[in-house]
This record gives sequence, structure tokens and C-alpha cells, in this order.
Amino acid sequence: MGRRRTFSSTPTRRSSFKGSGRPQRRGSNAKRGGFGGGSRGGRGGRGGRLPSFNPAQFINTNPVEMKQEVFTPKHKFSDFAINEQLIRTIDDLHLTHPSPIQDQIIPEILNGRDVIGLAETGTGKTAAFLIPLIENTLKNEKGQTLILAPTRELAIQIEEEFRKLAKGLRLFSVTCVGGMNIRPQIKALHRTNHFVIGTPGRVMDLIKRRHLIPANINKVVLDEADRMLDMGFIGDMKSILSATPKDRHTLFFSATMNSETENIVHEFLNDPVRISVKKKDVTNSIEQDVVSFEEATKFETLTKLLSNPEFKRVLIFGAMKHSVEKLSKQLSAGQHRAESIHGNKNHGQRQKALQKFKDGHSKVLVATDVAARGIHVDNVSHVINYDLPGSFEDYVHRIGRTGRAAQKGKALTFVSARSLQRRR
Repeated sequence: MGRRRTFSSTPTRRSSFKGSGRPQRRGSNAKRGGFGGGSRGGRGGRGGRLPSFNPAQFINTNPVEMKQEVFTPKHKFSDFAINEQLIRTIDDLHLTHPSPIQDQIIPEILNGRDVIGLAETGTGKTAAFLIPLIENTLKNEKGQTLILAPTRELAIQIEEEFRKLAKGLRLFSVTCVGGMNIRPQIKALHRTNHFVIGTPGRVMDLIKRRHLIPANINKVVLDEADRMLDMGFIGDMKSILSATPKDRHTLFFSATMNSETENIVHEFLNDPVRISVKKKDVTNSIEQDVVSFEEATKFETLTKLLSNPEFKRVLIFGAMKHSVEKLSKQLSAGQHRAESIHGNKNHGQRQKALQKFKDGHSKVLVATDVAARGIHVDNVSHVINYDLPGSFEDYVHRIGRTGRAAQKGKALTFVSARSLQRRR
């Protein structure tokens, strides 16, 4: 451990890192914004130096840590007391066995219990709440289910999964998110909708305009509640929950729990069952490493990596909207087809870019942190932090876009050579 380490423009192999897959937080700078060695890659993309950085935070190449744990479910989907058509649909979607969160939480939701679900990203939690809620709705179609999500991308993907699972069951849904024309959403709300899926800001707006009646909502799902709180939606969340009936069925899903999320739980959930299948913040399926770069050749370092055939489908995170757009255009001008997602693009543009990435028409998607929790794309081979994340939680959710379910993935974080020199 006392030997001097050298870093190059290729990922650093270091098997001596003994972490559990989680970057280690050190010293007083472990709080938000505690990474260093570059410009802030977090909220708002503000510039400035971050106070400290330890390269080991982003390294986990120990092959022992890459071993996959074998999970044996206690149930089969057919064991749950759910509709036969729903069972056939689940089988058609090749959901062969319940994931850990599904295996434990579906029976509790079917029994009408309020639940707190804590699970790593990519563990199947969307189906974990949709399957029992669809079943409960089939048994009693009175009332509505409201599902709140932090981003419009995530809300749209929840509705896509709902439509797949509810195929042929004559259950209807509407997505209510910002960044889209509100008039079609208003029109849709005046039809029968068993499920309303949306972002807190737009849902609150529709409630104020009296197009969405909270008294009709008898089931509420807070998906990725920690992210909604982090994005400043706490006021809207509390207002929405307070306006719904007190005897509603409330489901709370989060990757992390802090004092703010605990307060929401205590205030709005009734004797909840807490189910955690969260063993660590970063799964063993993600190999993590750093890439050293010189400022003058940072882009060339990236293109050299992308030329490797191993980089099949790559999600790159940048700090700011304009830099993400610029990087996407630079890559497309070369030999790497790239799309971009950021706050300056409207909903249609973002969905088009995401679809091209999903369909394989673009090898690379460059995004700000708006995509960290809202993108669920199969077979992402690599996540690259071209700009450093603004917090540990941002890092976890960025790299969680790869290595999902039973797949493996790689995460690379660009760190300036100057910062690495200071840490020798």
C-alpha cells in the first residue's frame, strides 16, 4: 500500500480496494458536495472546486466483490392471489421469478398494508407495487391510485410498465407531468382513470385547478421519495397527501432514508411494514474505476475509450446543460452517434433522444443528472462520469443505470491528473 501509484488515460486497475462496492466517504467533507478534483457535477451545474477527493471512492475492481449472490424466492408469481390474466401477462413478459423486493412486498400490498420499500436500483420495484395494486383495483375499482415520481421520464416509464402488466384488463391510466401541454392531460382526467401517474408539481397544479380530485384517491405510491425531497418537492408532496383521505393505502419507496424521509413516513403512513433488500449502495455487479485526464486532452481521452468495442451502449453524465449538448454534438461529429437529454430540451425531444438510445440507433446518450433516476434502459454496458457528481447519492444513482438486475456493468469516473497527483 505504500507504493506510489501511477494513473493514465486508461482505467486504473487496483485490486487492493476492500470496499463493499460503495465509495468511501472521508472526513468532514463527506456531506453533500464532498467530492473534489473538478467542477461540480450536481444540482444546477454550478462551477467551483470541491473540497476533497479520494480516488478509492470510485474504484472497485476486486473480482471477489463481483460475485453474484444467488437469491431463492419463497414464492412464484402464481402463488400470489392475483388474477389469472395478470399471471399470464407476467409470464408473457418473461418475469420468471419474483425479485427479492417483489417476493417480500407483494403479499403485504395485497393485504392492504402500508409499506416502506428500500431497495437498490434496478431490482424490479416498479412491478413490485404495480402487480398488487392492479390486483387490488380489479377487486374494487372504486377510487384512484396516484403514483408520484420525481421526473417525467420515470413517470412515463412507470405508465409504460403499467400498460404492459394491465393488458386486456380494462384498466386505464393517465400521465400528468410538467414539460408537456397540460390541456390533453386535463381532457384525459375527465375520462375514467384507475391510475394517475405524475410528478408532484404538475399533479399539484391539476389539483388546484380542480381537474384532479384528491378525495377520489384511495391509494398513493411515493416512488423514489428521497429524490423528490431532494428536488424540493416536499411542500407539494405534503399538500397532496394531506388532501387525500386519511384511510388511503400508502406505499413508500426510497433508496435512502434520512430524517426528512422518516418525517414523511411518520406523518402520512399508518403502521407501515418496512422491507429492505438493500445490502449496499452500489451493487456487486458494477465494476468501478477512474480515468485520469489532462484538461487539454479530456475529450480525446473519452473518444479513445469509446472506440473500444467493449463500449456497446454508453451513458455519459455531464455537469451542465450547455456542456452536455456540446459534448453530444462533438461526439456525433466524429464516429460516435450520440444523443443528449437535459433541461433545455422539451419533453418530445427528450423522449426522442431516449428512444434512439434504447433502439440502438445511438451508441451514446449524454445527460445531466435529470437522467440519473429517470432512465431505465436495458444493457447499458458503461456509465461514464465525464464531470464529477455533486454528491455521493448522485454518484450511486448515476452508475445504477448499468449492472441492472442480473447483468454486469462498468462505471468510469473522469478525475483530473492534477487531483490525482495531489493524492499521491
